[in-house]
Amino acid sequence: MQDFHRIKRLPPYVFEEVNRLKAEARTRGEDIVDFGMGNPDMPTPDHIVEKLIETVRKPRTNRYSASRGIPGLRKAQAAYYARRFGVKLDPDRQIVATLGSKEGFANIAQAITGPGDFVLVPNPTYPIHEFGFIISGGVIRHLPVSTGSDFMRSVDHALRHSVPKPIALVLNFPSNPTALVADLDFYTEVVTYAKRHDLILLSDLAYAEIYYDDAPPPSILQVPGAIDVAVEFTSLSKTYAMPGWRMGFAVGNERLIGALARVKSYLDYGAFTPIQVAAAAALNGSQDCIDDIRGIYKTRRDCLVEALGRAGWEIPPPPATMFAWAPIPEPYRALGSLEFSKLLLEKASVAVSPGIGFGEYGEGYVRIALVENEQRIRQAARNIRKFIGEEAADTMHNVIPIASSQTRSR
Repeated sequence: MQDFHRIKRLPPYVFEEVNRLKAEARTRGEDIVDFGMGNPDMPTPDHIVEKLIETVRKPRTNRYSASRGIPGLRKAQAAYYARRFGVKLDPDRQIVATLGSKEGFANIAQAITGPGDFVLVPNPTYPIHEFGFIISGGVIRHLPVSTGSDFMRSVDHALRHSVPKPIALVLNFPSNPTALVADLDFYTEVVTYAKRHDLILLSDLAYAEIYYDDAPPPSILQVPGAIDVAVEFTSLSKTYAMPGWRMGFAVGNERLIGALARVKSYLDYGAFTPIQVAAAAALNGSQDCIDDIRGIYKTRRDCLVEALGRAGWEIPPPPATMFAWAPIPEPYRALGSLEFSKLLLEKASVAVSPGIGFGEYGEGYVRIALVENEQRIRQAARNIRKFIGEEAADTMHNVIPIASSQTRSR
């Protein structure tokens, strides 16, 4: 039997090999410190859980829900954008609740992409930014991710040398996996260019509340006129430690939101109503829990950078997100990120995500998720320090005999 057309367009999942080795190690009883998947380990705040329990006891909430999201939830998201970004949104026409930002991206790709349409995607990036469009029949043109003038030059070059002309540009700041952040000046330049060239902007702002500098990340919709060309995706997964709840949003341009909503209406009835009610409670209630969650990630970030630095692995502290984008230590760089990740798992019992899994320009890096507590981070650092030390000793052991034999031959 021949492979299905859409499946043939999807390459083997790079992370699968590391996941398989991780599962085998755990079957053998090994204790793996797992920094691989960005899966928050903190409990969801009590007031959100309590609202879920309260609502699920009401028999009517077991019925089908609303694909666009219940009105109260969309109003809560509009209120969030108003107080956080100063952006006014119409809950009925400019907001759709999604089953996490990943589903939103996949379905807007279905909504706007025709066979052979070009889409500009930064690289490295979160896989759905690329594969949502590939599954929909689109063609991807990669741009090295940055927030400088070189990025805009890459966009302009790609637009002028692609036939047909690209229909959309994906943005993701703070970035997964690189943790790069963007400012309003950058977004202003992008919006101006997009309006001039009739380019749709799709902004993934999933890490809006996970930042460590004084200035919180902005929304692209803060730029005057951005709503004419842009849709932005957010998620409650990291903000409120609600990853398994699968609750997110798409907001922005009315025509694009309408197209997304129409596709979704054929595919789902929305999230379980009690989850939507609890999500509204998260957005409307005390936001102190966000500060607490952000503080935990910052403490872990600082611990990771300090502990791995002492172990001999220098890692730049990420300014945002729950990830560190770590350059492979020089002695192992030639291995590549996949082989280094496998070696780290085998020799140090530490799991990370290989950079190549986020795109070709991710080679030379691994992504470390801040999903283990400080004690486990220090344990990982001890394992890595021992691994690096033993590897260095083995290298010296292998080099010395060669040098000695050369000396004797002279």
